Amino acid sequence: MISKLTYTGVWPVAPTPFHDDGTIDLDGMKRVLNCMIDQGVDGICILANFSEQFLLSDAERDTLTRLCLEHVAGRVPVIVTCSHFATDIVVARARQAAELGAAMIMLMPPYHGALMRGTPDQTFAQFEAAGSAGIPIMVQDAPMSGVELSVDLLVRMAREIEAVTCFKIECAQAANKLQALIAAGGDAIEGPFDGEEGITLLADLDAGATGCMTSALLPDLIRPAIMSHLDGDRSAAKAVYERVLPLINLENRLCGFRAAKAVLKEGGVIASDFCRHPIPPLAPAVRDTLLDLSRGLDPLALRWGL
Repeated sequence: MISKLTYTGVWPVAPTPFHDDGTIDLDGMKRVLNCMIDQGVDGICILANFSEQFLLSDAERDTLTRLCLEHVAGRVPVIVTCSHFATDIVVARARQAAELGAAMIMLMPPYHGALMRGTPDQTFAQFEAAGSAGIPIMVQDAPMSGVELSVDLLVRMAREIEAVTCFKIECAQAANKLQALIAAGGDAIEGPFDGEEGITLLADLDAGATGCMTSALLPDLIRPAIMSHLDGDRSAAKAVYERVLPLINLENRLCGFRAAKAVLKEGGVIASDFCRHPIPPLAPAVRDTLLDLSRGLDPLALRWGL
């Protein structure tokens, strides 16, 4: 029997800090996790795209999986991203995550490059195999994969694969898909989430989302919008959303995962905001705007380590 959690609130992605020479900053990783817990997050996701998982070796991934789960030590639930084109590798990653104490895994559908994509039946089979690890699965429906996950397929997965409980919907017109998914899936859709740093959060909450997977930039400032909306106070949620939206927009449109790292460095959480090649550093003007908008909102990440 798969154990269930209450899937609400903010479950941000932890960035992977590097030293200026490109090696992983393991002490910095621990500080990132501590900061995120102090931000009041409901859970943490590791090794996702915003963790730069596509720039990590298999050995580094193994090290980070173990370090993060050991360091968090149950203080909050941890989601481990286990996506891979090869189903056997997905299953091995999922089982490792379960053995080390992860609360959930997150998977994108199988894809490789622009042309190799799993069919609906292949995608279903991969998620079904991953369910053998015995912990819940969050389906990541993201444009990066180029795979169209229909509402019918997602509902089938939710109903027929016990482990599939949560859905991170960050495709175009996410609110429409969330609304259709919840209507068609009913109680089988236990954790409808949005993503993309919460850029469409209000519309997604209106559509029935119960949580959001943001970056580590400002989860402490986004969570009140989610909880107010769940409590039936849409006006309060709207006010919070409108306040943080300019910074989220800059993060989503210009910075990507570099935004959280820049603010965490400025706030003394990590020593470097280095990103591995071929990712370029933030343009100085964009970085200045990012820090200016952040200072106006005073997120914990900007002062945690000072």
